[in-house]
Amino acid sequence: MTPHGNAGHGGPNGERYRFGDILVDAAAHTLSRAGAPQTVEPKAFSVLLILLRHAGELVGRDDLLDQVWGHRHVTPGVLTRVIAQLRHALGDDSQHPRYIQTQHALGYRFIGDLHESVAPVPAAEPEEHEEVAVLRHAMPEAAAVAANEAIAPFAAPVPTAGADFTTRRKTSDQRRWWLAVAALLAIAAAGYWFGQRDTGVLAPSAASVAVLPFASLGERQGGDYFAEGLGVEMIDALAGVPGLKVVAAPSPGGRGEVDVKRLGAQLGVATVLGASVRREGSRVRISARLSDARTGFTLWAHSYDRETGDVFALQSDIANEVVQALVGVLPAGEIEAARQSLARRLTPTRNVAAYDAYLKGEQRMREQAGGDARGADSAINFYRGALAIDPGFARAQAGICQAEITRFEDARDSAAFARAQSACEQASKMDPSLREVSLAMGDLYRTQGNAKEAIGYYERAVSDPALRVHAYLGLAAVASTQGHGKQAMAYFERARQWAPRDPRVAQKRGYHLMVNGDLAGAIASYREALEYAPDNPDLWSSLGGLYAISGEAQQASRAYERSLEIKPSYEALNNLGSLKFEQGAYEQAAALFRHASEIDPGDFRTWGNLGDALTASGSTAAQTRAQYEQAATLGRRYLELKSDDAQSLALVAWYAANLDRAGEARALLGKAESLGTERGEVALLGAQTMARLGDPAAARRHIDFARKHGIPQQRIEALPLLRSLTATVEPSSEREPGAAR
Repeated sequence: MTPHGNAGHGGPNGERYRFGDILVDAAAHTLSRAGAPQTVEPKAFSVLLILLRHAGELVGRDDLLDQVWGHRHVTPGVLTRVIAQLRHALGDDSQHPRYIQTQHALGYRFIGDLHESVAPVPAAEPEEHEEVAVLRHAMPEAAAVAANEAIAPFAAPVPTAGADFTTRRKTSDQRRWWLAVAALLAIAAAGYWFGQRDTGVLAPSAASVAVLPFASLGERQGGDYFAEGLGVEMIDALAGVPGLKVVAAPSPGGRGEVDVKRLGAQLGVATVLGASVRREGSRVRISARLSDARTGFTLWAHSYDRETGDVFALQSDIANEVVQALVGVLPAGEIEAARQSLARRLTPTRNVAAYDAYLKGEQRMREQAGGDARGADSAINFYRGALAIDPGFARAQAGICQAEITRFEDARDSAAFARAQSACEQASKMDPSLREVSLAMGDLYRTQGNAKEAIGYYERAVSDPALRVHAYLGLAAVASTQGHGKQAMAYFERARQWAPRDPRVAQKRGYHLMVNGDLAGAIASYREALEYAPDNPDLWSSLGGLYAISGEAQQASRAYERSLEIKPSYEALNNLGSLKFEQGAYEQAAALFRHASEIDPGDFRTWGNLGDALTASGSTAAQTRAQYEQAATLGRRYLELKSDDAQSLALVAWYAANLDRAGEARALLGKAESLGTERGEVALLGAQTMARLGDPAAARRHIDFARKHGIPQQRIEALPLLRSLTATVEPSSEREPGAAR
């Protein structure tokens, strides 16, 4: 790894760094903030120096462990602790960093602005005018060299980056005038240099466009779905143009003007496309504008007024205008192919009424992703409506398949899987070449545990840029299930590169980290997802669950309450009920679980939670048997389809123990432990199961193993069945507790 060009001033014996009010002196091994010394341990200081020497670069977590600790046989937690110590010393905020940026599960990057060395300047140093000094201070080395040549006849040379400087005011008006001219020449040289150099991932590609959400105008009730759907279709269509980088821009909010230049810089694009949609009677009017993100100037603007039946041709016209505007920078010979691709993508059906119903279904699926638990059910109804109008509408059939899979995964509803299988098979018969069908089939096989088939379908879906992010997330999920953590993270990173601000990417990555025991990384990922989707109740509920697992009850409660404020859902009710249970408020917990079961009776976990709350509040085994029977029945159906879900196996083992089915309980728990995932949660459930079966020695082994894998003591003591067992625990061991022993 090559050190960053601006890092390290004063030579090997005088390496010093200044950023903000921070001064770091490597030789003296000191760190000060606003002149006040800050104490950090030697390892922390070494980590800071490495980050500073590679300022702006991502330094991998393993690289830091290698360089500072000399090997990787230390847990990543020591690095997390050191970074937290540095942030405290620097006055940095992990959620809004100024200096140290976390690239979750990958490493860290120094993002502060490094200033020149503050060492005293020798008296013989040539004088330099203030205006030139300030200009040079913000100038890269190549531009400074050009500036030196420009002002050589009039002033002392401008030092290149890394040299010391001073500022002394001159009074000569003539010299001031010449220096102003020189400054303009230097600015021109710097502008040329910046225009020619490779500025990295944020440098806008000439063939790149950000598409803003299409705005809905007019009085039409509920018309947002149409405008929003057209915008999404436009993104997907343009993403299929070879050589064109397409980014979905976030909603600007309100009705204010978009700062095109700022948005372009944030997203690294050269152009921005925005449009408004108005439907009145049988006509639709779309006003579109393509802007240059560097200057903010409009490249073209046009209003299209057509019959609603011409909406497909209208979309193609707009897309072709974008392509035409970028004709000079798109690969030669691919323009006509791009136009044909756009026409195919933007005409999924010839029937506008079917298309309208399809767009409504797509909106409901976006609402499902945004936290509406019933969005998938509503979407299926609209997709079916689209197929009733156009029986050959393959994308609508693939939509049904995706919605049923979502239902199966979110609610553990085994009946949804059979419906998904039927819908996917039908979509494949209608159009086996359709990449949406490939994606749906990949999801179907993934949920079934058939990795080989899933990977094959995902690799086909990856060829469609509009589906690439979803396909990469699917491949990451398969790799995660197979225990290939590094490969999974690589797929997450690919998805992030295609969609830098997509909350799905951070959410799925967070789930992967949680399953593999990295709770701190999982929490950070979910918090990142919430930066992009702050009103998503599911994300808040999941974050609350992670806080609860980590033993941060207050944080968990706030997250659950925020989720329920946005939209009541059975997931949030379940999670808040679990928190109340751990706090000993069993009757409140039971009421929350009952409410959750009324919203969605298909999730076996809700019934099991209700059984637990009733048992803890004093109900007899006979009174709770119905809840555990329902939980076990639904859970077994789910496991027939998803046999690699370790926590679900352990849950059904617990239900079996409460139903006095000792053999079944031990067998299921043994299978859960053999998978080697979610080890802490599985061990905690195993401890309860063994205690219920009257085997306190096995229960204590499970408790000890749960502690070793991150389960806080307060969570263990919150479980009535384990409370009396926590005082005496067998000696620590890394061996699996062994449910069958």
